[in-house]
Amino acid sequence: MQLDKVKLVSSLPRGGRAKADTDPIVNAIRLALADFERAVPFAVQLLDWDDANPRTGNWTPDAEQENAERAVADKDVMAYLGPYNSGAARVSAPVLNRAGLVQVSPAATLPGLTHRGANADPDEPEKYRPGKRVTFCRVCPHDGSQGPLSADFVATELNAKSVYVLDDKELYGLGLATAFKKRCAELKVKVAAHESVVTTAPDFKKLLAKVRDAAPDLVYYGGTTQTRAPELAKAMIVEKVSCPLLLPEGCYEPAFIEAVSADAFEVLKVFVTVSGINPAQLKGAGADFVTRYTEKHKGAPTAYAVYGYEAAAVVLEALRAAGKKDREAVRKAVLATTDFGKGLLGKWGFDANGDTTHQPLTVATVEKGRFKAVKVLGVK
Repeated sequence: MQLDKVKLVSSLPRGGRAKADTDPIVNAIRLALADFERAVPFAVQLLDWDDANPRTGNWTPDAEQENAERAVADKDVMAYLGPYNSGAARVSAPVLNRAGLVQVSPAATLPGLTHRGANADPDEPEKYRPGKRVTFCRVCPHDGSQGPLSADFVATELNAKSVYVLDDKELYGLGLATAFKKRCAELKVKVAAHESVVTTAPDFKKLLAKVRDAAPDLVYYGGTTQTRAPELAKAMIVEKVSCPLLLPEGCYEPAFIEAVSADAFEVLKVFVTVSGINPAQLKGAGADFVTRYTEKHKGAPTAYAVYGYEAAAVVLEALRAAGKKDREAVRKAVLATTDFGKGLLGKWGFDANGDTTHQPLTVATVEKGRFKAVKVLGVK
């Protein structure tokens, strides 16, 4: 008997520095497809689409818009896995919502995409739901937990009394930095200053002179590998800013370490947070996935590879539960997910907004050219 065909779309930046993190996501999605092949009553095809400028490797609104519209137009597409960036999600979410096509992101962490967070726009999340229903979901924790938990780590684990906060002016980085700053104030950690970095500036010399004069216990940068976090780290060494640097998960990728160089981490202490649990700390099915992935791809999976697998797994289980090639049935099955235990993270579910109930934060440092987890917060 020939199975009916359905398609899943992944929309991610597939070039530049981001490729080092999106390749593992796509690899993990393909592993999930293989694992669920017998359980799903369809022949499932993955469409691996790029939402980036081929020259720069950075996502663009036009590319993300085109991917969303292409997915909607193809009636065989039953779900959209992605995007990687919150800004891109702002573009594709309303397009997919109008069509009732469910979207599960492994990495878009902006709180306002799903709920009225502390820094949400007045019309968020409603503007992403023109169809008056929830279609955007995510399996990764949102920034509403990452920023505050990062501040908790700084105050309780590092005993920092003052911080200097920087951001890259982008949606992701500014949102995280603002949430981090707010929580620091609540914890009575002095915020010496909060500045937006000009990422096109030739160097960070003037900025870091001000940071050095303020003598903070830590510098927090709300930014990514693509928005010059590696250059900031190297400049801190050159300008003799000796306090630790704390970065969010947009830097939790091999490309960040490679751009800084492993030797630099012997001089500058760098901490990187990642929403979720480090793959090396997974147990059961998660640990088995890490082993299988490492054997197949000759290297350990990145943090977001786990969420790529989980995004695909919850959609594939929804396809099984729906039992028919129908976007609305699949959407409802995804949103109805509770106590999902067929993936890698243990049991979790989606709340009414499409957010995962699993919201841990891992803090890692860099040792011998690799990330090493030092603390997991937010797990009861």
